[in-house]
Amino acid sequence: MLELNDVLVEGAEKTISMMAQECQVTCLTGGSSKIRSQLLLAMMGLATVKSGYISIDGEPLETSNAKNFRRLMSYAPSQLEADGEIMVYKPPTVQDVFSWKDNRDAAISNGLLEEEMKRTMAPKEKAQLLAVAVLRKRPILLVDQPHALSANYLRLLATDSQLVIVSSDDPSILSASDNIVEI
Repeated sequence: MLELNDVLVEGAEKTISMMAQECQVTCLTGGSSKIRSQLLLAMMGLATVKSGYISIDGEPLETSNAKNFRRLMSYAPSQLEADGEIMVYKPPTVQDVFSWKDNRDAAISNGLLEEEMKRTMAPKEKAQLLAVAVLRKRPILLVDQPHALSANYLRLLATDSQLVIVSSDDPSILSASDNIVEI
């Protein structure tokens, strides 16, 4: 279980509290996509939490254990390059992802990636980001702005004992979600 208790991130006007559980899709919706992205990054310890706390199975996220928290998570950013002039987080290229030891250990090959990309039903760029995150086989999957065609795929991942948290305003993604958290 991943919990946010009165979490306030940079740029947000109000705090967010939620509990996301295994086998469920939780969708962060409303507000700006930038704030929703900040919340996903905060769950990984990559964005500052101004107040409140984040915990996994009751253990609070702190600077000292953020790396261990990230080992439980896979993250699919909304795109490969950040929009705008200020880049808070620049997602890795696909080649960077393949070169990480964690991913080599997960045996992510080009063939396996192609198969998983087809399963996502999304256009190539979105499919690639989501497939790499899924193939890392982590218990928690964070997806920023998934493509609408991936709604059923995300639902299937959750029923396969994964905790899935997405950021989206898309009606297809919202209808595939078990929990909807209004930002």
